[in-house]
Amino acid sequence: MTVFFIGAGPGAADLLTLRADRLIRSCRVCLYAGSIVPPEVLEGCPEDAEVINTARMPLDEITEIIARADAAGHDVARLQSGDPSVYSALAEQARRLTALGIDYEIVPGVASFSAAAAVLGHELTVPTVGQTVILTRVSGRASAMPEGEDLATLGASKATLCIHLAAHDIERVVSELVDNYGVDCPAAVVAFASRPEEQIIRGTLQTIAQQTIDAGITRTAIIIVGQVLGASGFPDSYLYSDDRPRDEHGRTIPCVQ
Repeated sequence: MTVFFIGAGPGAADLLTLRADRLIRSCRVCLYAGSIVPPEVLEGCPEDAEVINTARMPLDEITEIIARADAAGHDVARLQSGDPSVYSALAEQARRLTALGIDYEIVPGVASFSAAAAVLGHELTVPTVGQTVILTRVSGRASAMPEGEDLATLGASKATLCIHLAAHDIERVVSELVDNYGVDCPAAVVAFASRPEEQIIRGTLQTIAQQTIDAGITRTAIIIVGQVLGASGFPDSYLYSDDRPRDEHGRTIPCVQ
């Protein structure tokens, strides 16, 4: 028996990986985290599968369900939104399974920031403009941020920021970034990326807070801030450069100094 922590992606069922889809269709028990996993993603569950909404369950109760499935020899599909490596509360679940001797496996999914960048039509790393992406959030009721990971500190790098779980506090986000990025820095908010209810807001740090408030966006959204969202007139990357030495297979030939 194995518990599969499955990245269910940003919402659209056709953004599930082939592995995720195969496991959802084969596991006898499926645990999903409420409305952040759309019904379409659950349609592949076997007709006789036990499908359980864990949105309001404490972790100990979830662990008991998994332990019962383990005793019965049933694999478990544990659906997480986006990719399990980012803000999925995976660590505390894995610790409990390890203590019980229950095997688990992580199945990657399409992360929400990737889906947001896709619907915006932007690459998050642009030559000579921005080559670093920081995934972060803000302190809140759920948990505090570690020392040195506040937005003002991270923003000193002027890297592209993908800020999760913060749309409800957009005014605070802007106030902590504007000194480093300036009021004219491009910004965007994407809510429910890839879903029918998807919302896209584009603006600058001067306008994005009010735009987001006016749109009524408070959750299930990514805030992206950085010059890459407005980059133009920049050179092509080295990948496509005629100056790039290649072998007969198109691979870069390392330069020997």
